[in-house]
Parts: sequence; structure tokens; C-alpha cells
Amino acid sequence: MTDAKPMDARTSTAQPTADPTTTDQPIGAPSADRELRELADKQAALGEVRGAAAPDPINVPMIRHWLDALGDTNPAYLEKGLAPPAMIQVWTMQGLRREAKDRSPVDDMITALNAHGYTGVVATNCEQTYHRYARLGERLTPSTRFTSLVGPKRTALGEGYFATWNVTWYGEADDPVAEMLFRILKFRPRTAAQQQPPPAAAPSPEASRKPYPLRPAVNDDTAFFWEGVQQGELRIQRCADCGELRHPPGPICPACRSTNRTHTVASGEGTVYSYVVHHHPPVPGRETPFVVAVVELPEGVRIVGNIVDCPPDAVGIGMALRTTYRALDDELVLPMWAPWES
Repeated sequence: MTDAKPMDARTSTAQPTADPTTTDQPIGAPSADRELRELADKQAALGEVRGAAAPDPINVPMIRHWLDALGDTNPAYLEKGLAPPAMIQVWTMQGLRREAKDRSPVDDMITALNAHGYTGVVATNCEQTYHRYARLGERLTPSTRFTSLVGPKRTALGEGYFATWNVTWYGEADDPVAEMLFRILKFRPRTAAQQQPPPAAAPSPEASRKPYPLRPAVNDDTAFFWEGVQQGELRIQRCADCGELRHPPGPICPACRSTNRTHTVASGEGTVYSYVVHHHPPVPGRETPFVVAVVELPEGVRIVGNIVDCPPDAVGIGMALRTTYRALDDELVLPMWAPWES
């Protein structure tokens, strides 16, 4: 957005970790599946259920914190008393202590899925539609409608169900401010025995190249990045008007609000800005522990990636790194980072 005017804009994200169209597979006892489906039909039949109004009105401190965290320097929001549209969920997020009045049609469905062993969760789709800007001082009210339960399905993460619901936020004049479609996969985590491959001879090269279970999201904003990876290039998005570099890629320049974009090829060097050593939970296709780092590039942006060829306890802040490209299967190549001395 180049300014703060009433609009009807749609943003969406989709992470192809799990696919709702995956082949159906029988899971658990038929009675459990029947119970879950009957509950899903019941929750969907409730239609749109209004929740409690936001505990606090839309306010300047929260907007300022949001803008600072996102690096959004557009002055139009605070000058005109409007909230950034992407903040829509912030105003009605529930705290740790929830009461009965805070429950939505989704809660009973999630509770039932957990009770049947589908305790794993990953978000797969989120689509938001903005009808107008939320204004300072108003209290929004969320309204939730459970849409569907699809499954059982077999996915890379495990067997489970896809649950979908819609949330609409209403203003004080009872007009819709924004809507969101949200879908998650509730899956049954594999046991330790299931995660360990059976004893066998050394795998053949063909077996070791089986499809990697986790795939990156590729869309119009990120396609250039993954095309560069295939060519051994670390590409950083650049505004075609003001020249500002940005990562992760996005549709709009945060500096000048231009939608014209190009890219530059980074040197491939960087230093550890921060990092974590991941021990648990298990990640499909990865052996723990492994290091995930925020790498600061000399070009002025930061990028998240795995550090390889280095024991986790040897990683430290400021460590010099260089990009390395690893083929995880016959199609997927990921940029990773390895220590080096300049």
C-alpha cells in the first residue's frame, strides 16, 4: 500500500508441508473417524459464532510496536489513526487464561482431535481479506465459523486431518473489517520406532535420493530466489525504484512502497547474528541436533538458514560463514551455511 485509504485487498500464504488432496488412508478405529466427522458436522452447523469483543481498543502503542518490529516506516497509519491491516489478529488474541465465553466452534474440534492422538499441528493455509482499515479507539469483535474437516490423510508429517475455519472481524457499527480463512493439519506424530528405519544394507544412491519431505513455499514473490539457488546464486530482492534491499522477499518495498522489484546477487558471505540448536521435536528428513541461524550479510540484510559442517557446540555469534548449496533430493536444493576463514 502506498497510502492509507479504504481498500479491499487480499493476501494469502500457503506452506506446502502437507497437501489436503493427499490420498485418503484408513486411520485408527472406524468409530473414532465417525465421532470426529459427526462433531465436525455439528460444529459446522452452528454457523458463525460471535466471540467476545476485544479486551482493548485499537491503540497507538501496539501499532507503534508492530511497525517497529516489521520495519514499516509508512507514517500514514499513525498520522491518520489507522491500524495496519495485517494486525487484524492482534486485537482479539486470547490470553493464557481463557474462559468459557472465549471458546469458539474450533476449540471443541481441536480438543477431540487431540484426544484421539492427533496432537501434532502445522498451519498449511492462511488467506486474509481486508474490507477497510481498523481505526484507533474502536473495539473489534471476532466471529468464527467452522468450515470443514477433511481426512484421514497420509502426509509427510504423519496421518491426520485438515481442519478449516473462517474468522470475520466486525467493527462497532457491525460492519465487516476483515476476514480470514485458516487451515491446519492435525496429525498423529510418529513414534520413535516409526521414525527409526529398520536395519538394512547400505542404501543405494537411488534410495538416498528419495523426495525430501519438507518443501519450501514458492510463489510470485519468492520464485526468483529459488531459481537463483538452482544456479548457485544467493539472490536478494531489490526495489527497482529506490534500490532498497529486502529479505524475505515481498510484494512492496518497505522504504518507498513501490511494487517494482528486481534482485541482486549476494557475495555468499555472512556472519552468525543469532542461532538456536534444535533438539526436539523431531523434524521429518533431519537428524537432531542441528543449528538454525540468522545470518547477517555484508549487503545489509539477514537470512535464516542451517549451519552445516560444524559441530553445534562450535557455533558462535560473529562466526564467519559462506553459502553452500546442498541437494536434498533430485529436485530440491537448499542454501546452507558453512564456517570459513577469510
